[in-house]
Amino acid sequence: MKIVVIGGTGLIGSKLVNKLREHGHEAVPASPNSGVNTLTGEGLAEVLKGASVVIDVSNSPSFEEAAALTFFTTATNNLLQYEQAAGVQHHVALSVVGTDRLAKPRPSDGEKTIRGYFRAKLTQEKLIKESPIPFSIVHATQFFEFVKNIADTSSDGTTVRLAPVLIQPMAADDVAAAVGRVAVGTPVNGIVEVGGPEKFRLDEFVRQGLLAHNDPRKVVADPRAGYFGVEVDEDTLAPANDARLGEIRFVSWLAQSAKSPAGAH
Repeated sequence: MKIVVIGGTGLIGSKLVNKLREHGHEAVPASPNSGVNTLTGEGLAEVLKGASVVIDVSNSPSFEEAAALTFFTTATNNLLQYEQAAGVQHHVALSVVGTDRLAKPRPSDGEKTIRGYFRAKLTQEKLIKESPIPFSIVHATQFFEFVKNIADTSSDGTTVRLAPVLIQPMAADDVAAAVGRVAVGTPVNGIVEVGGPEKFRLDEFVRQGLLAHNDPRKVVADPRAGYFGVEVDEDTLAPANDARLGEIRFVSWLAQSAKSPAGAH
């Protein structure tokens, strides 16, 4: 089966392409580097010829609301238009657990927050749902690979402040495997949630990650600190009880990434 992976050279996309090929599928990575540009439509007609499934794991280069909205609206509309013309039977998109909850404004929000990015993701999902193409949207939890990034955005240099809310992070390998399984299955015409095998408190997760990589910063549990600077509730970042769970545990991933430092970032 021919499966086109938009964003197929990134962290998730590259792993996804390899996993699909291992299972005998014709997986084609598509990105600007390969002459496919979802913002302009360049190369889409060519790459989608004969494709049964399209998986979109691309992401906006900016988390600012207007830029993210432009990216997801333009790219998704172009993709769906070209997919329909090519006879694609299943559109799969990767999104984030808690997108709807993270998109809702709170009185405590500053002028510009990460919430705008999630509102743009909701717009992407709405376009997919309104298209006549059968679809599956995969909501994944935060990736192990971004543990340092979470710390960096919540750090004053020596101290990292994070809300002690629940999180169920997962390895990028498990994300790719989950998206691949959904893609080769029957379209659910809805959302599939995926997460890691263990729940953590957000501060505990980041503390373990920094400790394993000898990062001296102190992690402090601060309910007011939020997540990427926005207020979150106990379960905002956690998947539902019926989420499909990955197999790779954080401690195993940390041990592996310590052997190859590039895998830690």
